[in-house]
Amino acid sequence: MVDTFLVQTTHLVFAAIWAGSVFYVAFVVLPLARDGAFNTTKPLEVISGKLTTISRVSALVLLLTGGHLAGTRYTSESLIETTNGQLVLVMVALWLLLAALVEIGSKRLESGLNGKKLREPAADALGLYRTAAVVAVSLLVVAGAITTNVQALL
Repeated sequence: MVDTFLVQTTHLVFAAIWAGSVFYVAFVVLPLARDGAFNTTKPLEVISGKLTTISRVSALVLLLTGGHLAGTRYTSESLIETTNGQLVLVMVALWLLLAALVEIGSKRLESGLNGKKLREPAADALGLYRTAAVVAVSLLVVAGAITTNVQALL
């Protein structure tokens, strides 16, 4: 019981950190960069690198903790046949999509920053990061549905 609490709490904390980081970059940092608030590429290079690290570490932690939770709560049949199991599969798909969007967005941003441009790379990556932010929030909504056992409400 204690291990389930620790695993579930770790899972949700890393999901929140990842989602919050992506949301902040998408709706605060990149719009500021696009609008000329920075006069050097260095802050964006650091932020992009930190976000990539947060994303990769969070993705790994979520894979491990989510795998443990799914393995102890579901069978292959219940993943497909129950509402909560289907939500877990939706969560996996969203997790993969979020990881891909952050990786692609980071590469797009970094390649523009390497050319010592600032506004253009921020504008180019903004759509990807905003899509990633929507996916991240969707992940939290699905997690809330699973955690509150939405299946029992249906």
